[in-house]
Amino acid sequence: QVQLVESGGGLVQAGGSLRLSCVASGRTFDVYKMGWFRQAPGKDRDFVATITQSGDSTDYADSVKGRFTISRDRAKSTVYLQMNSLKPEDTAVYYCAAFSYGSANYNYWGQGTQVTVSS
Repeated sequence: QVQLVESGGGLVQAGGSLRLSCVASGRTFDVYKMGWFRQAPGKDRDFVATITQSGDSTDYADSVKGRFTISRDRAKSTVYLQMNSLKPEDTAVYYCAAFSYGSANYNYWGQGTQVTVSS
């Protein structure tokens, strides 16, 4: 099992920045990659960004490219999402997720953290 705890959400004005953190515990050696997803009210959960455990590969949704940066600190078992130039449409609950070796998809999820961007 892998446990994920997000933090760092909040209310920010458009154009502002926030940094989300996700601390992983448990069988973290089983994790191949980590990701951030988000879900706005009434919408599906969407992919935001992902990073491999080695940190050598990242990927982003087109809507956040150039504004968001995913990174990791292996010593702290923590993945970050630096969000700059925030827009009202970035408002959502942000979830951290882990993709284990041998899994078909992300199979561990955090509880989510709310990000609200005011115009």
